[in-house]
Amino acid sequence: MVLVKTQAGQDAMKDRHGGLSSRQRSAFILFDGKRTMGEVLAATAAMGITQEDVQTMIAQGLLASAGGGPLPSAPETPAAPAAAAASAAAAEPAASETARPSQQRYKDAYPVATAMTAALGLRGFRLNLAVESASSFEDLAALAPKIKEAVGEAKYEPLRKALFG
Repeated sequence: MVLVKTQAGQDAMKDRHGGLSSRQRSAFILFDGKRTMGEVLAATAAMGITQEDVQTMIAQGLLASAGGGPLPSAPETPAAPAAAAASAAAAEPAASETARPSQQRYKDAYPVATAMTAALGLRGFRLNLAVESASSFEDLAALAPKIKEAVGEAKYEPLRKALFG
C-alpha cells in the first residue's frame, strides 16, 4: 500500500505540530507517494518504527492512501490466519526462501542495511560505503556478517529477515 501525506500532514510537518515524535517524523517524510508502506517500515526499522506508528499517523489524518483505496487495517488481526501462515512457513522453509527472488530481497534489504550502517556514524563509515556500493543481493549477503558484528545480534534481526526471511 502506497501512502501519501495529507494536507493536514503537510501542515503538521511545516508547523511542527500534530503529535509526531522525532522518529515518527523521520518515517513520515518518507511517505512520498512512491514508496510502499513496507518499504518505509523496512527503511525505518532500525529507528524502531512499527506499523502501529503508521496506524497512528493514519488515525491522526496525516497520511492517506495514494490511490484513494482502503487504508490498511489496524495491526489487530485474527490470530488464526497468522498461525496458519507461520506453520506453513515452518513446514516449508526452503520454499519461503525461494519464493522471493534475490532482486526483491535486495530491494527490501538495501534500505534497512543503509539505515543500520548510517546510524553507526563515523565508526561505520566504511561499512556504510560498502553497503551503498552493493549492487546485488549477493553483495549485501556478503556484507551481512560485518553488519551483524557492527550493530549486534538484536539490531541485525530486521536485516536478517529482509535478506534471508
